Amino acid sequence: MGNPLFAKKPLGLLTKEAQESGEHTLRRALGPVQLTALGIGAIIGAGIFVMTGLGTHYAGPGLTLSFVLSGLGCVFAGLCYAEFAAMIPLAGSAYTYAYATLGELFAWIIGWDLTLEYAMGASTVSSGWSNHFIELMNIFKIDFPLWLAYDRWTALRVAQDRIAREIAKAADPSLVEGTQAFVDKLRAILSAQSAELVERARHLVGAPELFGVTIGFNLPAFLIALAITAILVIGIRESAGFNATIVVIKVSVVLFVIAVGVGYVNRSNWGSDWSSYAPRGINGVWEAAAYIFFAYIGFDAVSTTAQEAKNPQRDLPIGIIGSLVACTVLYILVAAVLTGMVPWQEVNIEAPIAKAFLDRGLTTASHVITLGALAGLTSVMLVMLLGQTRVLYAMANDGLLPRGFFAAIHPKYRTPYKNTILVGLLAAIVGSLTPIDDIGKMVNIGTLLAFVIVCIAVIVLRRTNPEQPRPFRTPLVPVVPILGIGFNGYMMYHLGYVNWLRLIIWLVIGLVVYFGYSRHHSRFSKPAA
Repeated sequence: MGNPLFAKKPLGLLTKEAQESGEHTLRRALGPVQLTALGIGAIIGAGIFVMTGLGTHYAGPGLTLSFVLSGLGCVFAGLCYAEFAAMIPLAGSAYTYAYATLGELFAWIIGWDLTLEYAMGASTVSSGWSNHFIELMNIFKIDFPLWLAYDRWTALRVAQDRIAREIAKAADPSLVEGTQAFVDKLRAILSAQSAELVERARHLVGAPELFGVTIGFNLPAFLIALAITAILVIGIRESAGFNATIVVIKVSVVLFVIAVGVGYVNRSNWGSDWSSYAPRGINGVWEAAAYIFFAYIGFDAVSTTAQEAKNPQRDLPIGIIGSLVACTVLYILVAAVLTGMVPWQEVNIEAPIAKAFLDRGLTTASHVITLGALAGLTSVMLVMLLGQTRVLYAMANDGLLPRGFFAAIHPKYRTPYKNTILVGLLAAIVGSLTPIDDIGKMVNIGTLLAFVIVCIAVIVLRRTNPEQPRPFRTPLVPVVPILGIGFNGYMMYHLGYVNWLRLIIWLVIGLVVYFGYSRHHSRFSKPAA
């Protein structure tokens, strides 16, 4: 008998589970349009409106090529996801695929890893949503107290940033906000931590104290996470409809940016040769690609809804590849417009697109961009929470988590309501009380690891089960999966040793849970199975 740690879930059983129906199963209500919209909803967030700034300072006008490279890494992984999603149309995404090909231990590792991408990602996004909501309120002259807009650590940091800006402007009125010189001056003031800076910042926060501890609670982040959770509990059809509405809004905003911005493009800003197009060479283009890859995260969440697709064999590949291609084209066009509107050395790092429009007197357009970022983050959060609950549902059905709780289906709404409420509450609490910048970085390395494992799994299953019916086949195997491993592994390398250390610690915690509970309750690693 083989090692139970590497017990595989039989493909025949997976196929049987995929064909089950009834009130104890998830409702099949999603077609290709809704699935593609879910993919676009997960991908287009605030990243396109923010990360292009720093990416430009790495790649210059070559940022357009950086988006192509990042997109290729995702497309190679997406083609592998599509083969599995059509062949094994079950909730669980990469977790389920790993269980069928690499064994239970790898499946647990990837399931635990996906929690980094989805649950922690939703917490990160809820905080980002709050920032843009507060910015929108400022447009209408509604002032939000800092201690109710951020956690206690972030509130103090934001206050110090505001005071430091005032000090920098007073010291040198010629400095322009968003330029590299201004950012350098700001960093110098913040790192000095003068008594004046600290005292004025604390006064600006104005937070009450409870038992001698300063209070900080990100109320908008908490409320939006709860609202999204309620939508997800009510049903997948309603969730998909809400997401589709938001996707229409934010894609319209992106198209608006392209249509208006193209009239202000100066082609000479794109450069006349390779050295002016890519001022830091190919290395700069690759560094930018590793950074802006974060704007692509989320397309794999489409595969977590496989059990709720009407015709998964046909529609899931359409949803995965369609959303990736659409977003890549939009990203390249936005990057081209930005680097054409502004010389790359002058691109604002903090709010590149909004500032490019403001500098040309297009105030209303910059407000529209803020609205688009807010809409983008709303749908990203919905798809991330949706993906997390479906992964937990799949793991519970296999016995790796308590089934009575995590796999419980609501008799009316046909959603895994208990685990949805739990995940939503955790995301709300983490997003409202915790400074999640570092957690956000963990999300990216966790996602890339999932991409690499899925690419490996396609190669393995082609060798171990060559006769298994594949409604969609990844082309050019093993070339495409190997390219996926190479592209995504190279971007993992660029995330640095600190994020690798965090990933290892997270996986060690997961192994403690696995050997303490999951291994003893698994349906497939026991001899009787």
